[in-house]
Amino acid sequence: MKFINDILGYELIYVIVDYGRGSKVLQTAKKLGVSGGTVFHGKGTVNSQLLKFLSLYEERKEIILLGAEENLARKVMEKLHKKFCFEKPHHGIMFSTRAFDVYGSSCNVRHNGVESEEKKSMYQIIMTVVNRGLAEDVLDAAQEKGSKGGTIINARGSGIHETMKLFNMDIEPEKEMVMILTKKEEMKEIVENIRKKLSIDEPGNGIIFVQDVVETYGIFE
Repeated sequence: MKFINDILGYELIYVIVDYGRGSKVLQTAKKLGVSGGTVFHGKGTVNSQLLKFLSLYEERKEIILLGAEENLARKVMEKLHKKFCFEKPHHGIMFSTRAFDVYGSSCNVRHNGVESEEKKSMYQIIMTVVNRGLAEDVLDAAQEKGSKGGTIINARGSGIHETMKLFNMDIEPEKEMVMILTKKEEMKEIVENIRKKLSIDEPGNGIIFVQDVVETYGIFE
């Protein structure tokens, strides 16, 4: 199998917007050169005293997941930011993470592990997959250690007996996924509290993974 080794690598772009705007974001991204993407449904939740941090409410949200080579990702994010005005409160947020190995796209990419200083971010994304009904407990545990909120994703496939795939993992219909964007210095305490309160280390109770965030738009502190 042939790989393209690219210093800049490949990135995943996450865009979180109000329900109904996801298709517009996806269509715009395709016009800008992104080959495709996936739209997930979710619910935004934040502490009412800290709404501006993530620009999310107790409302239905759409999470658009896009993939692109880093040079293209930079251009696409800048133009999406300009079109959808993420600098304005309550217009949504957008951030990207680096994917180190990509299989099944128009080309296979294997990242060489080089990361420049200017690309390092102060944020990380915590993804937690738990049994249905426990997502709010994950958010409560995270907020005890400084989290400002997150997004709950209902992990349904397109059919009642189907599963959803994310990062090559099968997410069964009875699961919920919680996405929390946090500062790097707060990540460890948040993760440890989720592990403790949800007994994540016990078989079948869930999984947590963390990714570095490369670039952000729409974050208000």
